[in-house]
Amino acid sequence: MSKQVKERAHDQDLVPGVCRQTFRWDLLRAMPMGAVETSVTTFAILIANRYLDLADVMKSWLVAGTAIGLLLSLFSVAMVRRLGWSVNLSAALTWVFASVGFALAAIDGMDGQSNELYFVGGMVLALLSHSLSSPLLSQIYRRHYPGEIRGKLFSVVGVVRSGTAAAFAYVIGMMLTNGSLSYAGLLWIFAGCSLLKGVFTLTMKPVYLRKSNKLKLLDAFGHLRTDVAFRKLISAWMLLGVGNLIAMALFAEYVSNERYGFGFDEAQISMITATVPMLAFILSVVFWGMIYDKMEFYRLRVLVNLFFVAGILVFFFAPSYLWLCAGMALHGMGKAGGNIIWSLWVTKFAPAENVGEYMSVHTCLTGVRGIFTAFIAFPLILWIGPFGIGMIGASLILLSSLWLMPEVVKNWKTV
Repeated sequence: MSKQVKERAHDQDLVPGVCRQTFRWDLLRAMPMGAVETSVTTFAILIANRYLDLADVMKSWLVAGTAIGLLLSLFSVAMVRRLGWSVNLSAALTWVFASVGFALAAIDGMDGQSNELYFVGGMVLALLSHSLSSPLLSQIYRRHYPGEIRGKLFSVVGVVRSGTAAAFAYVIGMMLTNGSLSYAGLLWIFAGCSLLKGVFTLTMKPVYLRKSNKLKLLDAFGHLRTDVAFRKLISAWMLLGVGNLIAMALFAEYVSNERYGFGFDEAQISMITATVPMLAFILSVVFWGMIYDKMEFYRLRVLVNLFFVAGILVFFFAPSYLWLCAGMALHGMGKAGGNIIWSLWVTKFAPAENVGEYMSVHTCLTGVRGIFTAFIAFPLILWIGPFGIGMIGASLILLSSLWLMPEVVKNWKTV
């Protein structure tokens, strides 16, 4: 039976009303999710530079936190299968741990004293816990959303998430600038949002995976050996990911560290690194969601890559505030398409029961390159400068696109 036929058979088995219920709770969950997302894109590095003056190696750990969680997410699906817990409960528990991490980092700053180990340790725990749930969420989308509208529904949720992130970053940036909010207060907000994510996930209809009597942590990698298309896409994603993540690790650093010549305040930094790309995300994500459901996958992947290339080059060659905003807007448009592809692509290629396993391999390898780029990005920009970072990032993404061009030509179709 073809994958398309299997997909349609699965869609016919959907319980009436489950899709609407999941979508409703997903829209509510998108708001705290958007707020927490700014901790990764902006506020972790901003706090490190402006309030704690952390060394580059400590900032590398902050950037690596999410990647460590993605690496460990390889084991999350196997653990859920062995324990027999619902995907919903398992994801919610990871966000409880994230809330604890943010609380530890916040407690450190409440008395006006800072201990960088508590802050970094708490933040790393929070960020890795958030990303542990990625392959589990993909399983919920695969089970509850029909294939022909999955990208569209996901993109609408993305609008709410990004709109919340854009507004949150703008307001919080202003409050930090005028002193009406401390960084500890911000971290407590992140802790509360993490708990809300868990609550809204538990309200969705539970999704269970086939229970396993043995804990087989590395079995998911067997799909790389048997599925040629999966193997090729994972290989191309390594090039794309390294190029993109090197650049992304340095977006906030480039505009918040005075060594690079920009004397921006917290409000301006938040605008450049969070509000502008999130607004661009909002304006384009529904379009990306609609064409995801219709366009041939490899063609869409290359198209999204071109936005990443343009955004990185404009940003790191930017001579002014407005050009920095333009670069982040282009990258935000690419991220809108990339987020849909990154989160849902396995639902196109994997059998229904193995979506979580395929996604766990994908998130694990994302974590590998994320950790690698987090620890080379900061010394690399000191060595080759921002222009060099831009060229390396753009070149690797272009190489990834070239790697997929034979598939684009072979599968060429009109939208």
